[in-house]
Amino acid sequence: MKKNIKSILFFVVLGLMISCSDDFVDVDSEDPNSEDFFNTEEEYQDALIAAYDLLQSTYLNVMLGEIASDNTLAGGESATDSPGIQEIDDMIHTPVNQQLRDIWSWMYAGVNRTNYIMEFQDKTDFSGKEGVIAQTRFLRAYYYFELVKWFGDVPLAIDKRIQFGEQFDIDRTPKAEVYALIEEDLLFAADNLPVTQAEAGRITQGAARALLGKVYLFQDKFTEAAVILDQVIAGPYDLVVDYNSIFEQEGENNIESVFEVQYTDEEGAGFDCLQCSEGNVAVGFNGIRNYSGTVFDSGFSFNVPTEEVFNAFEAGDIRRDVAILDIDAWAATTGATFSTGFEHTGYYNRKYIARQGDLNTGDANLTNPNNYRAIRFADVLLMAAEAHNRKSTPDDIQAQIYLNRVRTRAQLADITATGAALTDAIYNERRVELVGEGHHFFDLVRTGRAAQEIEGFTTGKHEVFPIPLIEIQLAGNRWNQNPGY
Repeated sequence: MKKNIKSILFFVVLGLMISCSDDFVDVDSEDPNSEDFFNTEEEYQDALIAAYDLLQSTYLNVMLGEIASDNTLAGGESATDSPGIQEIDDMIHTPVNQQLRDIWSWMYAGVNRTNYIMEFQDKTDFSGKEGVIAQTRFLRAYYYFELVKWFGDVPLAIDKRIQFGEQFDIDRTPKAEVYALIEEDLLFAADNLPVTQAEAGRITQGAARALLGKVYLFQDKFTEAAVILDQVIAGPYDLVVDYNSIFEQEGENNIESVFEVQYTDEEGAGFDCLQCSEGNVAVGFNGIRNYSGTVFDSGFSFNVPTEEVFNAFEAGDIRRDVAILDIDAWAATTGATFSTGFEHTGYYNRKYIARQGDLNTGDANLTNPNNYRAIRFADVLLMAAEAHNRKSTPDDIQAQIYLNRVRTRAQLADITATGAALTDAIYNERRVELVGEGHHFFDLVRTGRAAQEIEGFTTGKHEVFPIPLIEIQLAGNRWNQNPGY
């Protein structure tokens, strides 16, 4: 948690014991043994911070969630700049894709860190331990949810680490079973977490309920989603009045933030270990190529919004120019200069591009301090609107109330439609409210609209991404690949 809880490097040593018949060489290792940890509250807290740490690597999930959709193009320097990203943009990705392997391995690193805590959850008692376990179970649910969203059926480990060698015995688990664990974890978290936390970035009851509502929505459990999301809407969250401030540094961890991934520019990073960065790597990747001017900093011009999504905003919608930067209009007004990269559209993801004023710790493009607003209250309102509209006994009046709270802030007229027309209005509102935040591809997939909106999308294949080939090979070629790959 930025400025409050510093992320630490946490290495788990398996403590392999080497047996030898000669007593004089049979000595204890000087290295720490993972079995000897968790003797104090501090050690549980250290392990928990290590589990939080992998949230920072989800910058890639967010960026690719936009690029895979019809909101943005890959961009970059050229057609060969980060081939894996270009392939996902064109829907020609294969099981040999570095970015997909990164998502797989980083999310499983998060799972393993949470399961390390759960494996030893009963070792030492202390006051407030329920809260530590509740945060741990939320994080495990978060990482598993990302894995299910991206890959479908995935290997499931519960309350124990996946140790080296065990990959030969672990099968892919049907996603329904993974969802069941996710729901159990989030229900426990909601029952054992406070409404607010003293330290920014710590998981709250509202965050657990909001993520559970999203998990229900992804399974078409609309009645359950409506109930739990109504509880989040009851408080203490609200919409920020000044929409312009949401994605600036002063807008971090505000009343609209239900769950926010914390980043800092206090520690540098390099390309040899992107997941080690404490900064938001996506911000540098999204940045304006060779920019010189005020307010913003340069970047690598990936993830560039399309003209189509720029035009998707209604006339008078105050969100458009906060969400998307028209670089030509900006340069004409301010005198800024820039160069164009591959697939230049003239637009940038203004929510998550580098601002001037941070520490510029090297590599400056990898250490931006911009927090990721993983769950915003506006997102909760729109999820609840959809749940009420699509549940077996619809409540379109309540759905309209939630939808129109978001539209009122955007200075747009109320929606009075019902039924399927209201459903479409909610879908459209989610797109423009959340553009640039990594949700759109998965919204299109879960609502069955991806094939009609995403060029190159093949029904029955592209709803999920391929299991990285090397992971299948490391498991002894026992796993079946996802269909179509």
